[in-house]
Amino acid sequence: MKHFFTLLLIAIVSSSVAQQTDYNTKKGFIAEGYDVTEYFNQKAVKGSDDYVTTHHQAQYKFASKANLEKFSKNPDKYVPQYGGYCAYAVAANAEKVDIDPKTFEIRDGKLYLFYNAWGINTLTKWNEEGPAKLKEQADTNWERIYKK
Repeated sequence: MKHFFTLLLIAIVSSSVAQQTDYNTKKGFIAEGYDVTEYFNQKAVKGSDDYVTTHHQAQYKFASKANLEKFSKNPDKYVPQYGGYCAYAVAANAEKVDIDPKTFEIRDGKLYLFYNAWGINTLTKWNEEGPAKLKEQADTNWERIYKK
């Protein structure tokens, strides 16, 4: 009986952790399969099917084994803010919007991704309207919408 309750507790904790994660996994991967470690080198680089890992139930691709190992040592450093959804849309509209993996910003050691299509570049809007103010709004909005 004690063993049963231990397994039940593990199942409850595991399911609550799974429910707390919310990631934009368009094309099956975070950042549409771009290598999140390369953004910190100011480059948008597609990851390879040869170098894949899972962190918090989301899959990531990497351009090299070295980048995969770098991520594995400190994954939370590289995870995009707001689950990899467009930071501007989270801030301005409290909405989860897909991104263009080539449109990004590293600010204060964190990765922010943005929508950029049909003549709308939300990174430009983010910078024009004030990243500090928008980041604060996005942080507040994300707490409300990340599970929806």
